[in-house]
Amino acid sequence: MTTAQQANQPAPGASRRLAGKIAIITGAGRGIGAATARLFAREGAAVVLASRSEAELAALAEEIQASGGQALAVTTDVADAASVEALVKQAIDTYGKLDIAINNAGIAGGNRPLVETSEDTFDRVIAINLKGVFLSMKYEIPAMLAGGGGAIVNMTSTVGLVGTAAGIAPYIASKHGVVGLTKAAALEYAARHIRVNAIAPGTTLTSVNERWITDPQISQRITSGIPMGRVADPLEVAEAALWLASEASSYVTGVTLPVDAGYIVP
Repeated sequence: MTTAQQANQPAPGASRRLAGKIAIITGAGRGIGAATARLFAREGAAVVLASRSEAELAALAEEIQASGGQALAVTTDVADAASVEALVKQAIDTYGKLDIAINNAGIAGGNRPLVETSEDTFDRVIAINLKGVFLSMKYEIPAMLAGGGGAIVNMTSTVGLVGTAAGIAPYIASKHGVVGLTKAAALEYAARHIRVNAIAPGTTLTSVNERWITDPQISQRITSGIPMGRVADPLEVAEAALWLASEASSYVTGVTLPVDAGYIVP
């Protein structure tokens, strides 16, 4: 059994905090999305895996199913309304309801000064990172309302709360936008039993960051600015998503939770 498969095995006597729940997870093919999918499946949820990579989704779904979990892979482009609508429809057609959505899909967009950033790059980052969250909630919320409520967790970033001069202006703009969308949706649907929150991860060991983190000099520079002196494991972010998606956070909505080892503590 692989390490990832072992992570899907509940501890003896452990409660399954998402038993009977149906969860859509976008950007599920790797990184935080894949860690969240494994954790949610282990906790009893049927997970609907969405990303643009059919091969990554198929491998993850097979892994989860081999560990006794329920998983459905749906190739999805979150920047395309028809694709997102089809994702939610397939979840409902397969499982009959939607309880949880983790809107995690996103791209980095590279590092360039603002004036050297192309319009195409800006548009692409906004389309996936911000419009993708908007479209996801646009179709997820009606499905949740039909079932009496639900919980949504949007993935932003620490740079959705603070700025940086790292040459990632489109990314910063998109992630600030996710925080605003989260607040708006939380207030619009709180009285209708839908909670909407966000997570702002700090630097996390994902494929996007791996080449920086594995370089000793760059890694030292990154971790020197983090109070706990290390980067996050994707599972640590997934655990925060689990709390926000579960009944344990039943009185929490509209917040953006930093999971960043104290990086942006004022």
